[in-house]
Amino acid sequence: MTHQQDKLIKERVQQALDFFENGYNCSQSVFMAYSDLYNLDSETAAKIASSFGGGMGRLREVCGAVSGMFMVLGLHYPATDVNDKKAKTTNYAAVQRTAKEFQNEMGSYICDDLLKTKKQPNDTILSERNTKYQVLRPCNRCVAIAAEIVGEEILNSNI
Repeated sequence: MTHQQDKLIKERVQQALDFFENGYNCSQSVFMAYSDLYNLDSETAAKIASSFGGGMGRLREVCGAVSGMFMVLGLHYPATDVNDKKAKTTNYAAVQRTAKEFQNEMGSYICDDLLKTKKQPNDTILSERNTKYQVLRPCNRCVAIAAEIVGEEILNSNI
């Protein structure tokens, strides 16, 4: 990777972290950091990704940052023609490759495992994003790692 490519990824990672620290959920933050590359405005990207934070609506399933990463991959490797098996295979391969990379870095791509908590799925009350929140949760790191992985994936692709 060139110095310029590394700089571009770092800027996108910082943008994702800024979105997160300003109150967007983990999924929105990663997705919004790259949405402009695909002519998708931030507001629409925020709407699309809004239900995937907290492991899909705080169900603590697949990490929202990972879901945001997958949404970027859907834009980068679109599979819109039901008869185009190559496109679907390419998309799924990218999803699996980046999920494995995230899992290798973080230990899991399941929100509950990452948080090491067992909150009830019906807990919809948001936690205050203060210093205690940042210490107890790896969410900032998940956002940064997902934004970096997807950035590397799209820069290294042949598309």
